[in-house]
Amino acid sequence: MPLPETIFCAQQIKIPPELPDILKQFTKAAIRTQPQDLLQWAAAYFSALSKGEPLPVKERIEMPLARNNRDAGLTPGLLKVLHKQLSPKGVVSVAELKEKWKHLCLPEEQLKAILQLDDFGEEVEWMKLLALGCSVLGESLLSSMKHACEILTRDPEGGAARIPFETFSFLYSYLASIDGEIPEEKTEAFLHKIKEAADQQSGMVLLRNFATQPSTLL
Repeated sequence: MPLPETIFCAQQIKIPPELPDILKQFTKAAIRTQPQDLLQWAAAYFSALSKGEPLPVKERIEMPLARNNRDAGLTPGLLKVLHKQLSPKGVVSVAELKEKWKHLCLPEEQLKAILQLDDFGEEVEWMKLLALGCSVLGESLLSSMKHACEILTRDPEGGAARIPFETFSFLYSYLASIDGEIPEEKTEAFLHKIKEAADQQSGMVLLRNFATQPSTLL
């Protein structure tokens, strides 16, 4: 025999005072991030929230990339989310990287393709993975560096997108070595010009320092 249905009056129902704000923030985060699998992403969201970890949330809604008509795939906003989550560790395990990647509902085959670009073992230096992620987003070395600057900068969106020369040099040199077709002397000459500009800008590289470089340096 089924149990009788319990009827509660309004006075008996107690709503936790923090619940409305939690749900409001969750809804705003879901709208900004637009996850492909809402339930999977929600599980990751509340898990991170309960542990005090960086949330898998974009800073703002992204328009689809013009060259990519697919519904799923890495975007600058999602790469920035991963950077916030994983950069404090410096070196991350491939297992954890795959977990965070999955939480953002990104295709597993795309991560596999990125990892195959270098000889990684069970651990990955995050900044190298970031650089490779930018290379997926960019159509050239310099456009990849533009994405990197926009992800790493502390400047407001649309600003100079400054990053330290040491960071720029590391990322550029690494991507140039992965490319394999850029002579080392050309890389060194390019970075020397960038450093000259950075020395006049408190050691910071600005987008305008390289965004207008000739195509021979792409």
